[in-house]
Amino acid sequence: QVQLQESGPGLVKPSQTLSLTCTVSGDSITTNYVTWSWIRQPPGKGLEWIGYITWCGSTGGSPSLKSRTSISRDTSKNQFTLQLSSVTPEDTAMYYCARRDQYGEYGYWGQGTQVTVSS
Repeated sequence: QVQLQESGPGLVKPSQTLSLTCTVSGDSITTNYVTWSWIRQPPGKGLEWIGYITWCGSTGGSPSLKSRTSISRDTSKNQFTLQLSSVTPEDTAMYYCARRDQYGEYGYWGQGTQVTVSS
């Protein structure tokens, strides 16, 4: 059974960097053709895709967030991490990590972690 668990601070001050970690169990983040994504949902809005890291360590991100986004991984811990810099209150959201398989299906999601940007 694949499980994903997000962790990180629930409150971040404006202009600081938001850092979240997703710990994966039941699968390896180096499994061929699998990508690992970050997705968020602001209050009252729909899901917004942030970015991903692939099984071989390549990354990609939303054009609107790419300049502020960094996604990395620690294969020894089977974790991948999101860093979002220069946050504003508009970055307040529920943040999810998810697994996308080779068929494009997001079959596994973390439970989500609420991040609030406020002074």
